[in-house]
Amino acid sequence: MEIEILSAQSSKSIGVLNNLTPTTNIRELKKKVQGLKKSLYPDRQALRLEPRGKILKDDESLQILGLKNGSKLYVKDLGPQIGWKTVFLAEYAGPLFVYLWMYRRPWLFYGDVGAAVPVHYVVHMAAGCWTLHYAKRLLETLFVHRFSHATMPIFNLFKNCSYYWLFTLYVAYHVNHPLYTAPGRVQAYGSLAAFLLCELGNLSIHVALRNLRPPGTTVRKIPVATSNPLTALFDLVSCPNYTYEFGSWLSFAIMTQCLPAGLFALAGMYQMSVWALGKHRAYKKDFPKYPRSRKAIVPFVL
Repeated sequence: MEIEILSAQSSKSIGVLNNLTPTTNIRELKKKVQGLKKSLYPDRQALRLEPRGKILKDDESLQILGLKNGSKLYVKDLGPQIGWKTVFLAEYAGPLFVYLWMYRRPWLFYGDVGAAVPVHYVVHMAAGCWTLHYAKRLLETLFVHRFSHATMPIFNLFKNCSYYWLFTLYVAYHVNHPLYTAPGRVQAYGSLAAFLLCELGNLSIHVALRNLRPPGTTVRKIPVATSNPLTALFDLVSCPNYTYEFGSWLSFAIMTQCLPAGLFALAGMYQMSVWALGKHRAYKKDFPKYPRSRKAIVPFVL
């Protein structure tokens, strides 16, 4: 069997792949496409039946796709790629180090007054919460998350790092400022308790999602609550990890009573809502028996 490979961008022929069988899958086909054009390594390719069609899954075979001798496939160059794990480690390590640097009140930002003014206990609590969150993120990236895609466009590394690192600098500058005014004890400690609960809930959801996908696969299943009571939020929303994430940063903002922290929570909520709505639509499309009562991220609302 022969299949002609064309560029999805220009419709120009890249070459013809031969000696294919009906059981050849897209993953194997991508390796053969690289033989036609060395720069198109498999993670850089998106194969489609039409130039703007749906991206074909790696485990789909030529027979399942209805391809025959002389058929055509279109390949889109996704550009230089970088591993998801590498991006996550970079975007999470930055906020950890930037915040702890600002926590020391460097002379560059605060001058001589930074070392002269005592540090309020809420400032210490905030540094502890920030450290806990991003240390957890780093450990989850290394030991918990199983990625459905191996890579992402390298541009995302700079975009994601800029968002996290600069927002961290903005928040940390104000929380650690010598003129910072802290809220009362009830507000601070109540918010701290809520922050810790949401962090534990977020971790619980990530572990539950990890256990849905066997190692080395891209299997997708309907996520459901486990014996851990913190996963019961799956009964109400499709992406409870985002719900808990927003809860953590809302609690942090209330605990510090800092406007930049509130803006960070709102910006995160907006982006996570976009992701959650997309995942929610995908779940409903891919699983006919998906619970219709679930919302995307906010129970009963969104």
